[in-house]
Amino acid sequence: MITRYLHDNWEMRRTDQDKWYKATVPGTVYTDLLDNGLMEDPYYRDNEDKALRLMDYDYEYRMNFALPKGDELMDCDEVLLKFEMLDTVADIYLNGNLVDSVCNMHRTFEYGVKDSLKAQNELRIVFHSPNAFIKKEFENDPVLGSEDCSKGFPKLRKAHYMFGWDWGPRLPDAGIMRPVSLVGVKKARLYDVYVIQDHEDGKVTLTVDHKYRAAHCAFESATDYRNLLNKCITTVTVTDPEGKEIATNVGAPYSIAIENPQLWWPNGYGKQPLYTVRVELKDSEGELLDVWEKRIGLRTMTISREKDEYGEEFCHVVNGIKIFAMGADYIPQDNILSRVNKERTRQLLQHCADSHFNCIRVWGGGYYPEDDFYDICDELGLVVWQDLMFACAVYRLTEDFEKNIIEEVSQNVERLRHHASLGLWCGNNEMELFVGQEHWGAKFTLKSDYVKMYEYLFPKLLKTLDPQTYYWPASPSSGGGFDDPNDESRGDAHYWEVWHGNQPFTAYRQFHFRYLSEFGFQSFPSVKTIETFTEPEDRNIFSYVMEKHQRNNAANGKIMNYMSQTFLYPESLEELVYYSQLLQAEAIRYGVEHFRRNRGRCMGTVYWQLNDCWPVASWASIDYEGRWKALQYYAKRFFAPILISCEEKGYLDQRVSVNDEADPIKKSIRLNVQNETMDSHELEVRWQLRNSKAAVIEEGAENITVEPLSTKWFEEKDMDQADLHENYVSYQVLENGDVISEGTVLFCPPKHFKFADPELKVTVEGDEIVVSAEAYAKSIEIRNDNDDLLLSDNYFDLNAGTKRVRILGGKPEGIRVRSVGIRL
Repeated sequence: MITRYLHDNWEMRRTDQDKWYKATVPGTVYTDLLDNGLMEDPYYRDNEDKALRLMDYDYEYRMNFALPKGDELMDCDEVLLKFEMLDTVADIYLNGNLVDSVCNMHRTFEYGVKDSLKAQNELRIVFHSPNAFIKKEFENDPVLGSEDCSKGFPKLRKAHYMFGWDWGPRLPDAGIMRPVSLVGVKKARLYDVYVIQDHEDGKVTLTVDHKYRAAHCAFESATDYRNLLNKCITTVTVTDPEGKEIATNVGAPYSIAIENPQLWWPNGYGKQPLYTVRVELKDSEGELLDVWEKRIGLRTMTISREKDEYGEEFCHVVNGIKIFAMGADYIPQDNILSRVNKERTRQLLQHCADSHFNCIRVWGGGYYPEDDFYDICDELGLVVWQDLMFACAVYRLTEDFEKNIIEEVSQNVERLRHHASLGLWCGNNEMELFVGQEHWGAKFTLKSDYVKMYEYLFPKLLKTLDPQTYYWPASPSSGGGFDDPNDESRGDAHYWEVWHGNQPFTAYRQFHFRYLSEFGFQSFPSVKTIETFTEPEDRNIFSYVMEKHQRNNAANGKIMNYMSQTFLYPESLEELVYYSQLLQAEAIRYGVEHFRRNRGRCMGTVYWQLNDCWPVASWASIDYEGRWKALQYYAKRFFAPILISCEEKGYLDQRVSVNDEADPIKKSIRLNVQNETMDSHELEVRWQLRNSKAAVIEEGAENITVEPLSTKWFEEKDMDQADLHENYVSYQVLENGDVISEGTVLFCPPKHFKFADPELKVTVEGDEIVVSAEAYAKSIEIRNDNDDLLLSDNYFDLNAGTKRVRILGGKPEGIRVRSVGIRL
């Protein structure tokens, strides 16, 4: 096949205006308006409102291309005009003729256009206002969706988050967001290639199930058409991860056996070797007609739902091994999708792998990411929980809508199913939980349409297109049928009582979810990130601009409420941001450590959320500018392959007034080591009861063996001798004399602990930062002037002494440090 991209010479205009402007394709309306000085930065202050109004209009794109006599494209039997993403309500014209009217950004569209092509051609696309579309649709049929979004958004197969969310703006961009091309086909082309793996007796057999179709050219008879197809020859070649060709199969059966296969494993369990499968289609004379080439990983992957003493487990099983999922929920990386590229995506996913993630959930309110996203997940060992793009909305299953979404899902399943990282297809986000209940001010009534979509049409389709990948009807779910979808003892759960329900962090310990796929806590982004969208007078969290960049109703007050229970009142925006990030990090740490201690009963902690799509206060652990919040550093520690954690009991559990003279609080610790590796480890566990100067009052140590994929509890240790306000416990696990995991715990809120001044000092030595403390320092933060340091560790506790931290990014200029309880 011949592919020619049509990315040059584009121009655009608003249809109610005459002037044309230069346009970039692939790109978006907002990108072109920004590049031509026709709009202001939509992320700055409250410019979102102006940008939203710009999408009340229609926009037109046009370009010209030449196909001179003798052009090789015109020698092809068929020429296709191909659009890989049109967002969203668009009319396509070629040489003045309407080719099609489309309405789904999640689909690829192809049209046979050879007979319409000339020596000089004009391609024109009119994008109609998404605002006007959903307004009209809502008036005709007021189906409901998230109250944070524009009304009517479920009616448009467009990334839902573009219409707003409780972390995102209402910026429903439009445009030619992925490549547009002419594709020339000679005689026939491949389609629907599926590689099936059979693992048995230490050998992997690959069967390549594929189809090809003849070009839509003129044949004298149906017999000629069939003869062409019958004479085509398919060759399958497999290349090993080192680049050595290991097998070739010419003609049927298209099956190749791989002896001594190198298996693909999630991050932390093994390596990620990738084999290359190349399928070539040739005619009877040996002319190459088409090629399909992809990288695959040799592995089995499914979900176990075995019955057990607690109910029914829910866990990923890879190559027969039950893994504990550790990761976060991924949302689109930007509201202006032209800003998303392979380098930016790789950096974000590399941060995940470096933080010991083995899983990432692609949330259903965005869009199906580019191929690059999944390629990188394959390379890094990140198991992808893939939602279909349906979230927090009710959908009416009309005949046209059904046809549209079946084609959408089919295309994306066929595009993504070969990826080693693909671990699960999930029907939707949160709709089994909400359909039929009172929510968003109304009672949903489309239960029958819901069941048809997620429990009949999609599983039937997935069974045909990708039977080797597990299908799950919704998140959360207990298996479907509206059977208590957020049940603690089955399936996956979303738990929001910590945060939305104002429950304390200790509330996590009341539950033993089988797989927690959403739970979170908000914080503010870096002050330097805040400065990108504010003026100095805006930098108060209750200002109009700051609240414009906080989309969860009453969230700023919620942060302050939790803060009042935990820390002293912040005296500056910088301190408030610091404390908010510590609250977020401590909340998620409290949950993850508890669930990891209960491995086997719980088998997954995927927190909400990994990233932002614009600069905003949110649940993200990495802010829009790519800066790690405290949570991301905490995640690197609490997702460590070997983790020591402490289940403490004290003031936080018993809710006794800290002013009670009798001090009746029972204090204790119980240590736990969790080994999420494939090997057993000989370890030493230590603990110390210390005073605020970090001097040891009492200590203990024990040598242990921790078996693979297991958790080991220690006996509860009474700490009644500890002073509530002046003593704390530190603990470490060591291997071969090196500390590999550690932490500290207080028996009262930090605001009531009598911290001694640690007299923090910091120096830079080559590519390391050295921090020293004269007393116990909690949650030490290291910053530079631009707050863009990326470090091997940050927001850590220090029991006096020194700690060396490697500089992984940013320049160590203007280094400053601070810790909890000490005013700077």
